[in-house]
Amino acid sequence: MTPARRSLMALLPALACLGPARADDLSADRVRDALLELEKYADALREKTGVPGLSIAVVHADKVVYLKGFGVREAGAPEGIDADTVFQLASVSKPLAATVIAGVVGDKLVDWDAKITDLDPSFRLESDFVSGEVTIRDLLCHRSGLPEHAGDVLEDLGYSRSEVLHRLRFQKPGGPFRATYAYTNFGFTEAAIASARAAGKVWEDLAADRLFKPLGMGRTSYRHADFAANPNRARLHVRDDGKWVARRDRQPDAQAPAGGASSSARDLSRWMRLLLAEGQLAGKPIVSTGALDETFLPQMIRSRAKTPAGRTSFYGLGWNVSHDEAGRLRVDHSGAFDMGAATCVMLAPSEKLGIVVLTNGAPIGVAESIGFTFLDLVHQGKPDRDWFATLEPYFQEASRPTYGARSGTPIGPNEKSPPLPAATYAGTYRNEFVGEALVEEGAGGLVIRLGPGRKVYPLTHFDRDTFTYPPEGEMAAGPSAVTFLVGPDRVADSVTIENLNVHGSGTLARVPASSAN
Repeated sequence: MTPARRSLMALLPALACLGPARADDLSADRVRDALLELEKYADALREKTGVPGLSIAVVHADKVVYLKGFGVREAGAPEGIDADTVFQLASVSKPLAATVIAGVVGDKLVDWDAKITDLDPSFRLESDFVSGEVTIRDLLCHRSGLPEHAGDVLEDLGYSRSEVLHRLRFQKPGGPFRATYAYTNFGFTEAAIASARAAGKVWEDLAADRLFKPLGMGRTSYRHADFAANPNRARLHVRDDGKWVARRDRQPDAQAPAGGASSSARDLSRWMRLLLAEGQLAGKPIVSTGALDETFLPQMIRSRAKTPAGRTSFYGLGWNVSHDEAGRLRVDHSGAFDMGAATCVMLAPSEKLGIVVLTNGAPIGVAESIGFTFLDLVHQGKPDRDWFATLEPYFQEASRPTYGARSGTPIGPNEKSPPLPAATYAGTYRNEFVGEALVEEGAGGLVIRLGPGRKVYPLTHFDRDTFTYPPEGEMAAGPSAVTFLVGPDRVADSVTIENLNVHGSGTLARVPASSAN
């Protein structure tokens, strides 16, 4: 998910507060009437957007009042989506993970304010002080000081979870500790991994044993292999020339607690029932009420969204937290893979009401529009606005590349300066965050090798000492500049890889030939 997409996620809770609402009791009749309109809206929106498929679950008063799939698992194939079709959840994995951790907190195996280094002595951040003080709470509400997306580009390069978490110590902070909100998948992941260590298990087993099995969520997992092995799974889709195509697979195991869960609408309806029943399912206590309540409390101010309401939005422990105009608590979270998944969960705890929407198309606002429209239908009998028309422009803006060859576009082809000889740029470059980059002369020109697998990317000349290359992965957003700093001896001393350059982390120094591997 791109940085612009994260900014959009921060805006959604504030948008949800714009409509009028009344704080009266919510009757089953009002929910039933809203569901009749919701199905029509979901059908019409899927038809309008062409999103191949989606699945919806609605819970009210400890009952599953709606559960249905729409469309197909894969565009062009006949297999339909039902309530048991599994989808990749993307960042809806976060509130699910927060529930798992609340279970461990309720078991008194760990505390929200436990220091990470007490649980995982190997973990470090750039500052020794922050390393010694950062807690599970800090990482779950994104206030560690790490910059937004810290580590995500390393996952794209192919680094394992342990390598990414290790390399966070070489990432320069994006802001002051506990004073800056910045959404970080791998900070969140470390909090979950440390909690699992306190319970004596690996994360994936902890989630299954502590939550999924007790709730009967047999189709839910934090292992991508389990998703891939399920024959009733939804493929990821992106739009290409106006058509939805299933082109890619997203393997998110490295950041599993933050973005790697998969589940079905039926399974998630049981999770929502647990949340809205304060940790119980069918009267059986599963998660401590006190620990679960903590996840819904505002922990960090995120931003004052630029909306007519001008409401401040908050982040709890794995949840966006807001209130509507009637003062009702709202907690929600969206999930998005630009590679082809968009999900959303919205809860109104005081009304025991929740909705989850899962889609198998890249994020364009469908999941959120269905959720917001349903809440409007419940509270006022009609939508407060055309939510898709409101949200689609934000998603379009968020999908634009957030980097490019920014050294200055030449006025015309005759204005470009030619590159220096290939020997100027060829060599090994290194920093502690990215690792090594090998620039070599191939049959078709210069190439750059990146990541633990030394994947080869072609370098296309842009202007003088700047080239571009095509990064891959969830954070990829078009060609990225690769700019060499050339010394007076006409040999490059360093290279800056633009898409990896988060707070200076993308500049790599040349390694002397005698030191190169």
